[in-house]
Amino acid sequence: MGKHLFLGDEAVAQAAIDAGLSGVYAYPGTPSTEITEYIQTSPLAGERGIHSRWSTNEKTAMEEALGMSYAGKRVLCCMKHVGLNVAADCFMNIAMSGINGGMIIVTADDPSMHSSQNEQDNRVYGNFAMLPMLEPSNQQEAYDMVYNGFELSEKLGYPILLRITTRMAHSRSGVVTRPLKAENAMHTPEDGRSRFILLPALARKRFRVLLDAQQTFVKLSEDSPYNTYFDAPDKRLGIVTAGIAFNYLSENYPGGFEHPVLKITQYPLPVRLAVKLIGECDELLVLEEGFPIVEKQLNFYGKRITIHGRLDGTLKRDGELTPDEVGRALGRQITSYYAVPEVVEQRPPALCQGCGHRDMYEALNEVVAEYKGAAKVFSDIGCYTLGALPPFRAIDSCIDMGASITMAKGASDAGIFPALAVIGDSTFTHSGMTGLLDCVNENSNVTIIISDNETTAMTGGQDSAGTGRLAAICAGIGVAPAHIRAMIPLKKNFEEMKTIIREEIEYKGVSVLIPCRECIQTLSRKKKESKK
Repeated sequence: MGKHLFLGDEAVAQAAIDAGLSGVYAYPGTPSTEITEYIQTSPLAGERGIHSRWSTNEKTAMEEALGMSYAGKRVLCCMKHVGLNVAADCFMNIAMSGINGGMIIVTADDPSMHSSQNEQDNRVYGNFAMLPMLEPSNQQEAYDMVYNGFELSEKLGYPILLRITTRMAHSRSGVVTRPLKAENAMHTPEDGRSRFILLPALARKRFRVLLDAQQTFVKLSEDSPYNTYFDAPDKRLGIVTAGIAFNYLSENYPGGFEHPVLKITQYPLPVRLAVKLIGECDELLVLEEGFPIVEKQLNFYGKRITIHGRLDGTLKRDGELTPDEVGRALGRQITSYYAVPEVVEQRPPALCQGCGHRDMYEALNEVVAEYKGAAKVFSDIGCYTLGALPPFRAIDSCIDMGASITMAKGASDAGIFPALAVIGDSTFTHSGMTGLLDCVNENSNVTIIISDNETTAMTGGQDSAGTGRLAAICAGIGVAPAHIRAMIPLKKNFEEMKTIIREEIEYKGVSVLIPCRECIQTLSRKKKESKK
């Protein structure tokens, strides 16, 4: 036990270790990455042999985590919000099978899209799967929810979905830790075959069990110490907060609340407390990060009441909440003391000087220009997505992980020539390999560039699953070895790179080009560490 200054991510990680964790399974994605990295560098986790290697993608991570839970061990599965889309097949079916050892699934949502292509609110997934959810309002609650959450998961027989947001994940606060628990002994479920074999006849029974469990989940939310009703004299307005929004409200009331407040950090919605607030107040204001999920649900309980929030324009529908936005929603005059001077220009992100992606894009652009606007380059998610910006402006799309290869195939099927895909090494093993198999099966006329910097660079330089094996993987999938071409993206090889790109575009079939040079940032870190 002790006092620590933790990021929200670090609080989650330390709580899991202290609660008797046996493994964490994850794919790196901001703002969740630091959870796994903390466990990877924890001396205690090392001593205990806690599994902490990165998984190839979020789906494999969740399935691996479920396997460890099946063996009776406590397990953490972490991902950013869009990662749950990748893992959704497993996630929805875990609600049918349940778990054995305690399992907490962390979704790190990204309102305002600081490093994401959407700002989906994964409480929708929690409600969809009808699973219990926790949403801490501060780092201490994040720690406590994880520390106690494994026991709650085992008691209920279901995984717990823990929702944090970027501001919670990447801000620090004091956290008091609790005694270290022993890991669970290995034990498999006695009723495993009736729960984990989801044939329709068995799944229908499990679905009824899940439906019957909903009353228990609601009762636990209503009695939860994390859901709190703060009474106050002025009942013209009642305020509902969810997760970190409670902090923003508290900053506007340093001397205590003027109106009744319902703080929600455990779901399903605590109906009894919600009905109490609705019954006592004339109007409601709902403060929640993300979608108006609680706001919509409140319309179904108690008397008809005017509800203010994101739906009526009191709060904007997009982006993060802030203390100032909450203040304005409360009708307060908010003064901004620190305006950004007009002379300050925003600095857009850019590929690092010395990055191999730069040399690849320069060669690609020159070749593509020869096709007079007919060529289309479908990109993917990674550092190389910055090829969309000046000076390159080299790509035509970036939709989701793995979509570069499949979109290029679809475009080629429609008649576009040349159709090219740019994908990174880590993204390729995450979700590009299956698209490549589709291309091979139809001998699609596509040229695929796997821009290999030997790491998962965009999220900080984590291990990449295919390092040193990309050519062998492509050959195993069925690409003709003669059309798997390696390149070293350097200025001295510029003309050779252009020649290879031209040749493979003109080949009527599947070509894979692999320009490979280590990320300049990871190389720099290695050199610094070697000098210590």
